Amino acid sequence: MELAEILAERSVLVCPAPISKHELFELLAKTAAEASGYDAEVILNALEEREALGSTGLGNGIAIPHGKVSGLPGVTAVFVRLDHPVDFEAMDDRPVDIVMMLLAPTGSGADHLKALSRVARLLRTETIVEDLRRGRDPARVHAILTAPVEASNAA
Repeated sequence: MELAEILAERSVLVCPAPISKHELFELLAKTAAEASGYDAEVILNALEEREALGSTGLGNGIAIPHGKVSGLPGVTAVFVRLDHPVDFEAMDDRPVDIVMMLLAPTGSGADHLKALSRVARLLRTETIVEDLRRGRDPARVHAILTAPVEASNAA
């Protein structure tokens, strides 16, 4: 699964203002609702329920909040780069400035796992993360995220 299939350019945000983790989740839910046509409150609840199980902050300033929503038409992604990192209770206690939210329909185990795997692999690539952190233009950030994976990066 390529990110270009699930991440619309309008779902890439660069957030220069300080926000809380809850406000971030509200922004993610609102943006995902606009992209998917699904209810923002239902999306917000799915994200918060998953986060209550344990932080989706992976470390190195990166988080991948995710959840499953019944009736969602397909896997949907939203990316946010924060100028002011947010405490995410990540494993390394480092605040988060790179956030890739993934939503999947209930029962879409394989697609959801493929998307999570693809995002995790991409965000382990140091040069890509550095480019994302420097990105100010959402269109440029989208291009970085959706660029085809070269064979050398796929391994």
